[in-house]
Amino acid sequence: MKTFQKLLWLAGTLIFFSGCSATNQLTMGVTEPARVSIPTDVTKIGLINRSIPSEGNKSLDKIDKILSLEGLRLDELGAEAALNGLKAELDRSERFESVIIIDSIESQRKGLGVFPAQMSWEAIEAICEAYKVDVVFSLEFYDTNTNVGYEQKMVNVPNPLGIKTQVPGHKVTIRTNLKKGWRVYDPHTKLILDESSFQNNLVSTGEGINPFKAVEAIVGRKEAVLQSSHDLGNTYGLNIRPLRRRVTRNYFVRGTNNFEIGQRRAQAGDWDGAAELWESELTNPDTKIAGRAYYNMAISSEINGDLEKAIEYASTSYTDYNNRDALPYINILRYRVRQNNALNRQLSR
Repeated sequence: MKTFQKLLWLAGTLIFFSGCSATNQLTMGVTEPARVSIPTDVTKIGLINRSIPSEGNKSLDKIDKILSLEGLRLDELGAEAALNGLKAELDRSERFESVIIIDSIESQRKGLGVFPAQMSWEAIEAICEAYKVDVVFSLEFYDTNTNVGYEQKMVNVPNPLGIKTQVPGHKVTIRTNLKKGWRVYDPHTKLILDESSFQNNLVSTGEGINPFKAVEAIVGRKEAVLQSSHDLGNTYGLNIRPLRRRVTRNYFVRGTNNFEIGQRRAQAGDWDGAAELWESELTNPDTKIAGRAYYNMAISSEINGDLEKAIEYASTSYTDYNNRDALPYINILRYRVRQNNALNRQLSR
């Protein structure tokens, strides 16, 4: 009973102090520059495939031979799915006049699973000239590495009456590791705009009365590999878009009645009304209160998109009133200014 009372007291204490917190949290949307910056004058994109099916799995045991029928072209089909996924996303962005997959580029890889040497700029320029494209997205390598695990276990098998009974059987687990690498070639600047690699792991299992039946019970492995490849290509295409995400900020809600009323206005969405109350506290003779007011005015300025003013308010909160919460916030704001400058450069190029 005493232990239970202590737990109740601790829970009540935590609730009390959390309810008396000096700050409240808000979320806001911010836009960051695209991870892969494509010049704005680029209107036509060419997609090429430098990968060829891997030759790494030539020796197959008896179980693997069942997989080989679909695996012979799995790398080839997976690479095609990745290119189609990338094309679908680039088309969806509606930023480019055309996005084409160029099929006649000679493959230059033998299943290494790593980035090959960069293509020469002469070769890239020849592709752009022949197919009338401005920038080349290249699938530099693509690999599906498969490992097969085998164990004996009891499995459920229907008898002639349709009733499932347990008999000695086999379980097969197939782990497929997908690896792919992309480069983006800009022949005008002779720059590699991006070089990125990605991987994904897929696991398929099956059971049966013998190893062959166990493998046959694995449904959809090929489809899963192709879907994952398509999704990874699609995801890579998102890298050209500016990133819109939610961030959290804390603002002060304790100190004077104006902070408490300001909290209610902010919760109701009236941030300008809350800022009016915070601004009235900038001249408060209590330095702690004034420091909080300057900090909250920085939050208000950021919400309104005026990052320079936000830095000015936050700097005053820290330097003049020793509000230690303001220093890390100043660094966040300066980072946002750098991000906005990069975003503006992307939009103006």
